[in-house]
Parts: sequence; structure tokens; C-alpha cells
Amino acid sequence: MRAGNARFVAGAPQHPHQDVDWRSELATGQKPQAALFGCADSRLAAEIIFDEGLGDLFVVRNAGQVISDSVVGSLEYAVAMLDVALIVVLGHDACGAVGAAIESTAQDAPALAPHIWRQIAPIVPAVRRVMREQATSAPGTPIDVEHVGREHLRDTVADLLHSSELISNAIADGRLAIVAANYRLSEGTVVPDIIVGVVDDDTDPA
Repeated sequence: MRAGNARFVAGAPQHPHQDVDWRSELATGQKPQAALFGCADSRLAAEIIFDEGLGDLFVVRNAGQVISDSVVGSLEYAVAMLDVALIVVLGHDACGAVGAAIESTAQDAPALAPHIWRQIAPIVPAVRRVMREQATSAPGTPIDVEHVGREHLRDTVADLLHSSELISNAIADGRLAIVAANYRLSEGTVVPDIIVGVVDDDTDPA
């Protein structure tokens, strides 16, 4: 994955595992090298930014990479049934869900549609944490959106570990690692932020 992202950044992707023969071979089953849980932002297409192909990644996405029962169940399936050894949790800069969570804390914030509010509500604790930090260290300055995004990324990993005994046990047993990373939209680079467990070099996305 590291090599694939480097190829993407350099503008020299190889587009592996996208030919007719490979597609035919995959019809009998899958064995992805990693699972990826990321934001649903249209600029965050995992197979493209890591220069991967069909069957290489087990991808789960929603707005703001917010943990839910369906996300946890999907990632548990990847670990228990597909034997993936790595989960990448991928956030990014200029995240619309993070921006909406920040805007929702304003006193005059307009009401959001119920489903949108439920989606961004788990990001609000990271917003309030950063607001408190900035009130002490840099009072009066606009809230640091990227700082909120990083805090929420860390919360996402913590929520995943808290929600899934299966995933926590797999990490404790040395069968699984989690890498939380941020994708930089303008550069195309994936920058690791947190690593839980031991990452195999073959799947390290850094």
C-alpha cells in the first residue's frame, strides 16, 4: 500500500488487478490484503489513492468515518472471515462532515436534518475538545479544522476498539494492526497518525 500510494502521488499508477483474467479468478472468492474504513468523500477513492485493484482492499466508507454497528460488523467480517491483518482508518483534510460538526456548535447554527445530525454528532466531542484547548492556548482564534479532524480520527480508532472485542482480541493476539492515517487532498499523500499493533511491511500504508 505504501508503494501504491507513492505511485499515485508520482502520477505513475500501475492499475494492478484490473484485467479480465484477474476478474475471472476473483469470481470464486476474495482474499483482500487489508480492510479500509474511510470517509465517503468522493475524493477519497481507496483503490485509486493506493493504486490497488479488484479484490485487494475490503472497503467500508461513510461520511466522516463515523463508527456504527454496520461499520463494526463489516470490519469484524473482514478480520474473522477474510483474515485481513490490517485495518486502515482513513480521514482527510477539508472534511465536510468535520466542518458541519464545527458549524453545529455555534449558538445560531441552523437545525440539521435528523439523519445528518446523527451522522456528525460523534464528531462533536472532538470539536469541543479542540475548542477548549484553543480557548486556553490561543483565545479568539478560529477553530483549527485539521486539528479537529485528527482528534476525531483518534476517537474513531478508540471507538472501534471499544466496540469490538473481536478486533481488540485480534490485536492483542498479534493477528491484526490498525493504522489511522490522514489523506492530504492536494498532495495525494497518506500520512499515518496512529498505529495500534504490529504492522506488516507488506501492507503498511505509510
